[in-house]
Amino acid sequence: MHTRVSDILSTVLAEHERTGAPLPAVLVDLCARSLPVSGVGMALMTDDGPAGTMAGTDGGALEVEDLQFSLGEGPCVDASRSGRPVLQPDLARTGPQRWPGFTAGAAAAGLAAVFAFPLRVGGIRLGVLDLYRTTTGALTEDDLTSALSFADAATAVLLHLQAHAAGLEPPLGSLTVLDDRAEVHQATGVVSVQAAVPLQEALLLLRARAYAEQRSIASLAHDVLRGVVDFDDVLDSG
Repeated sequence: MHTRVSDILSTVLAEHERTGAPLPAVLVDLCARSLPVSGVGMALMTDDGPAGTMAGTDGGALEVEDLQFSLGEGPCVDASRSGRPVLQPDLARTGPQRWPGFTAGAAAAGLAAVFAFPLRVGGIRLGVLDLYRTTTGALTEDDLTSALSFADAATAVLLHLQAHAAGLEPPLGSLTVLDDRAEVHQATGVVSVQAAVPLQEALLLLRARAYAEQRSIASLAHDVLRGVVDFDDVLDSG
């Protein structure tokens, strides 16, 4: 899957540089073209729920994002909270009891199936990648594998944009896939405690230091867990 994610990000970056379109918009368009779905959307998520729409391929995709943002319910919200994909190939049959408001709104918009993939790094919620169909039907095994690769790529895009917002300029390719996610997740928690900051800020601190020292975040995370590197000085200077 890692090679597939790299291919997706290379294509997204090339299209972004060619057209100037935002990275999230390029990614959802590529996802919609690559999979048998009617549309794709990407939303930011926080611990409190939906935080805003990053991109949508069309009115249907934007409707999905607007519904989850307005109602605070739906497959997309559940995927973010659970950290697991929520696959609804026949929303009219399985959705009313779980998400009555979302299902009614989705039906009114002509949406028949929704597949929501969480964009997370460990316990940190970044967003959700939402695929939808105007007809019922499940994703095939190959389609699901491809969708998961797009979700990994979308996570990398959000991390890249987050780092850029913090004043860093890391190349998108370096965020393709975390070298050792388990260690990075654990180190993020350690840094959160050492620096007394939330997990999201702890991840930014890890990325900033790795970038400043021109090393991989996996290597830095390994040293954090070994006790060779600590972030106590962040707290002392705060």
